[in-house]
Amino acid sequence: MKLDINYRERFDTRHNGPDENQVNQMLEFIKADSLEDLIDQTIPKAIQLEKTMDLPSAKSEYQFLSDFKVLASKNKIFKSYIGTGYYDTITPPVILRNILENPGWYTAYTPYQAEIAQGRLEALINFQTTIIELTGMEIANASLLDEGTAAAEAMTMLMGLRKGNKKNSSKFFVDKNVFPQTLDLLKTRAIPVGIDLVIDDLSKLDLTDESLYGIYIQYPNNDGEVIDHSDLIASAKENDVFVSVGTDLLSLVLLKSPGKMGADVVVGSSQRFGVPMGFGGPHAAFFATKEDYKRQIPGRIIGASIDAQGNNAYRMALQTREQHIRREKATSNICTAQVLLAVISGMYAVYHGPEGLKKIAQRTHGLTKLLAKGIKEAGFEQVNTHYFDTLKVKVSDIDGIKAKSEEKGMNFRYFGDGHIGISLDETTRIEDIVEIVSVFDPKTTFDIQSEADNISLDWPKGLLRESKFLEHQVFNKFHSEHEMLRYIKRLENKDLSLVHSMISLGSCTMKLNATTEMMPVTWPEFGKMHPFAPSSQTKGYQELFTDLEAWLCEITGFDAVSLQPNSGAQGEYAGLMVIRAYHESRGESHRNVTLIPSSAHGTNPASAVMAGMKVVIVKCDEQGNIDVDDLRAKAEANKDNLSALMVTYPSTHGVFEESIKEICQIIHDFGGQVYMDGANMNAQVGLTSPANIGADVCHLNLHKTFCIPHGGGGPGMGPIGVASQLKPFLPSNPVVKTGGDQAITAISAAPYGSASILTISYAYIAMMGRNGLTKATQIAILNANYIKEKLTGHYDVLYTGKNGRAAHEMIIDCREFKKAGVEVEDIAKRLMDYGFHAPTVSFPVAGTMMIEPTESETMEELDRFCEALIEIRKEISEIESGVADKENNVLKNAPHTAAVITATEWDKPYSREKAAYPLAYVRESKFWPSVGRIDSAYGDRNLMCSCLPLEEYNEDAQAIEV
Repeated sequence: MKLDINYRERFDTRHNGPDENQVNQMLEFIKADSLEDLIDQTIPKAIQLEKTMDLPSAKSEYQFLSDFKVLASKNKIFKSYIGTGYYDTITPPVILRNILENPGWYTAYTPYQAEIAQGRLEALINFQTTIIELTGMEIANASLLDEGTAAAEAMTMLMGLRKGNKKNSSKFFVDKNVFPQTLDLLKTRAIPVGIDLVIDDLSKLDLTDESLYGIYIQYPNNDGEVIDHSDLIASAKENDVFVSVGTDLLSLVLLKSPGKMGADVVVGSSQRFGVPMGFGGPHAAFFATKEDYKRQIPGRIIGASIDAQGNNAYRMALQTREQHIRREKATSNICTAQVLLAVISGMYAVYHGPEGLKKIAQRTHGLTKLLAKGIKEAGFEQVNTHYFDTLKVKVSDIDGIKAKSEEKGMNFRYFGDGHIGISLDETTRIEDIVEIVSVFDPKTTFDIQSEADNISLDWPKGLLRESKFLEHQVFNKFHSEHEMLRYIKRLENKDLSLVHSMISLGSCTMKLNATTEMMPVTWPEFGKMHPFAPSSQTKGYQELFTDLEAWLCEITGFDAVSLQPNSGAQGEYAGLMVIRAYHESRGESHRNVTLIPSSAHGTNPASAVMAGMKVVIVKCDEQGNIDVDDLRAKAEANKDNLSALMVTYPSTHGVFEESIKEICQIIHDFGGQVYMDGANMNAQVGLTSPANIGADVCHLNLHKTFCIPHGGGGPGMGPIGVASQLKPFLPSNPVVKTGGDQAITAISAAPYGSASILTISYAYIAMMGRNGLTKATQIAILNANYIKEKLTGHYDVLYTGKNGRAAHEMIIDCREFKKAGVEVEDIAKRLMDYGFHAPTVSFPVAGTMMIEPTESETMEELDRFCEALIEIRKEISEIESGVADKENNVLKNAPHTAAVITATEWDKPYSREKAAYPLAYVRESKFWPSVGRIDSAYGDRNLMCSCLPLEEYNEDAQAIEV
């Protein structure tokens, strides 16, 4: 036997589910001669790529990790004292290993199917409770993208709350002493929606100005100064002016909360609660406000309800507030959160508890006071009167200090006005103080040990926190690692994720998040980097960005890419803002009409409104395609003001529309630009491209097509690619140079968004190579069409292409079952009994399911899923024929919990076996939903959004009537 010494394992065979034998079987089943034949039947010839992508050859997993370690080593890890909203922290290893590095947590989806998501919903309740109690507010959401975004959302939410004599007020005052990245984001968001942003010193604030509706202040401020704003806020209230406050979560352990001062909204970042800096992200921002504003709060809120058996349960509350429901009437395009990071921060609070957090905060502040003494003894002036962790020091020789600090492996902040900033954190120790002081005076005789014995908290009484926090048992019970480990595992076991079965959510692309792709995320060379670190220390990241931008340009066919947007919706917004700037540069600022198909995701019209656009809806025909005649008529009717078309391709109906090039040309003929929503890019890579269809800009969901995990509802990344005419306008950052020559202001707080998770997409492309990426797209389309054919005769597929093929997803029609009293929700809940998460329910068509299997699922898994749906169809037939009761049946009572199945009493007209084990494969690995079907209406009527244990909250909490 000849030995093959050149054999090398291929990553694409690990990523793609079906092997060659399964591919051939599926091709035969769907009656296609080959993958190429299938693609020719699916994608219009006119838009197929004529050449293969120019990407590097694929690397094996072993080779990639070896090479990537070399790249990572080019990042130099210095001790970061830069602060500005980003701080080094210690992720407790029990949380690092069992949540951040655990696919049971990071491969779950947004908890729309709450019965199989109780674990992370409880974890998010912990997070919300932490935020509510530390900020002193009444309600908090389940996280936002970053602190700057949260501040901007506060500004626009408060604008929507104006009333009375302030109804038409447009002025929003921002203290000039806020973080620079937050200020830049406020600028971005204000102009398109008509907010008059005034940036000045607080001393110049005129609260009696009738045109003023709100203010934003930082506490502690950008310099690190801590000021009691109680009197200012009281005066604002007297003048009907809203107050929003950006704050630091750790400081609030010791400081009087903004809620106690009377703030209307409190925002910030929970990053320093155990989440690595990661060169800017991902981190979970927080947004807390008053109960009165619960229907206006952006993002998701987790609340409590009851299930069908009367047991307590958690679910996402007040979902009719969300942008995908409100569409062009929305004031926010937020459609996700930073769930994985919020879970980590919430667990950090659980693990340390109130006493542990106090000790961390006290040590941090104590070391800062010690440093202040050392710097004073060295002959330098520290200008902050009151501070928590940040000193502002007046120096004459900035360059000298900078050189000495960097020689010692330390980064300070340089204000540019003859001052430097030094921010300490959880990782700082007394030895570090000695090193810092030596930068200012190498010959110092400062007796640090004796001074350390004389440190005390001496803020004025008005600044001290008096209210207790985190008294609930969950924050006072799990402080040993064993108990914490078991608590984390108990919650994890309640949630269905990709470790259990395929999650076929249409438009969500729940593909493999390979272990090798995930490993570098927690390497310190990526995790411990401050986003404003000097470029000489970030060469590894810069190389990663350069390569990834070039690869994404090749994949999309575009000329340039911005990696800044940190979600798909932010990518949409960035793309529209770039188009807006392009029109303005041509003296056509009046172009403000955006055409959007009726089938579009709700974020599209919401993003357009945020970008200052007027939305005009374009009809779709009976086949689900854009009505070209209607498009042409509306483009012509708005030709003088046409800004853009927003189009998803392939469409949200799961079809490659034949007329896409004609559609794009119509828009160009009338002076507009084409924005392509990249939600369905998983059907394009290597076969066609946004540029090839005629688009000018698109966003890419790296958390879909390029393997960043969904994290149970975040993080994500939404970089944009643009054609040459839009390149000059790519977004900038006020601290680190990014973007084009005529760059718009920032879209996200950090220069490169959630930079640390870009390592995942980098790894995916590097290991797949051009051939592997193309094959993945082909398999995704094959898997979808295989499911389509398997379900034929059982369910009607709503839309197909001209040759009867689906793209990478399809919509099955469940509306006819309403005659038998069966709703699409019943099917979704019954799938849980079979061990599956439901496909996307009632989007883009009410009463349907959109199925997207992705390329990572094997034929066996596709068969199991189809068997489940076919068996459910039989159960529906039993209801239709009268064999099963219309109200009391396996669908209406689904999901069935272990407690229900094992109860002494069984009064159902079907067997326990049929309820729990409807097919043989279910017995092999049964996933039990931890609660029965949840009553959403009850939860909205009785809104409870803070941490109360499932066995207590109904008794101990007073319901808030909505």
